[in-house]
Amino acid sequence: MPSPSAAGPIIEQARRQGGRSLDEPTAKHVLSLYGLRVPRSMVIRGAADVRPAAESLRGPFALKLMSPDVLHKSDFGGVKLGLRHADEVLAGMDAMSARCATAGHRLSGFLLEEMAAPGVELVIGGFRDPSFGQVVMIGLGGVFVEVLRDVAFRICPITPLDAHEMLDELQGAALLRGARGGTRIPDEVLTATLLAIGGDGGLLTQHADSIAELDINPLIVSADGAVAVDARLMLCPHGEPT
Repeated sequence: MPSPSAAGPIIEQARRQGGRSLDEPTAKHVLSLYGLRVPRSMVIRGAADVRPAAESLRGPFALKLMSPDVLHKSDFGGVKLGLRHADEVLAGMDAMSARCATAGHRLSGFLLEEMAAPGVELVIGGFRDPSFGQVVMIGLGGVFVEVLRDVAFRICPITPLDAHEMLDELQGAALLRGARGGTRIPDEVLTATLLAIGGDGGLLTQHADSIAELDINPLIVSADGAVAVDARLMLCPHGEPT
């Protein structure tokens, strides 16, 4: 069972050690403590870990770079998708390692994940506003968030009514409700996720003084539920005035 109380020590230990962010596996573990689904994954530290990891997980795989110097992995070439077997994983690791060496970036390892089933891509996140405190947001992914800025915001903590109203505000809300023959995503799937992040007792609410920014992009939703495929969690410096 999810145990949100376990998230506090993880976040505070990282802050005490001077960390400005959680690595992706740790960020996803924190999300799972609040009931969010995340892909099955394994951390790879070297070539010897690849075949056992590939045999333990179900392909196709996503391979992701882990580096404290690279926050936007996709822009850096630190994400490889659709890998089918261990040899492809090894080749991807070699390419990412070379890229890090050229750029002078530290390399912590790699994250090998099972790829999520297809669905609608959304963005859910939040940030700490200096005047209003934690703010939660949701938006349609892809062109909707990049070009149309199709997003909705609320100050935390949000209520179930707030969560429903956020969905209604999205220009692309019809895509979530089966428009043009698509699969209808039950509102409850998304409102439960929003409340787990920004509701009373949610991640942003409980750790309002510790989390500077949260970005779940994409959150892939289907009739079967929602899966946080990528997550970035930025921390406030330890001892920073609130």
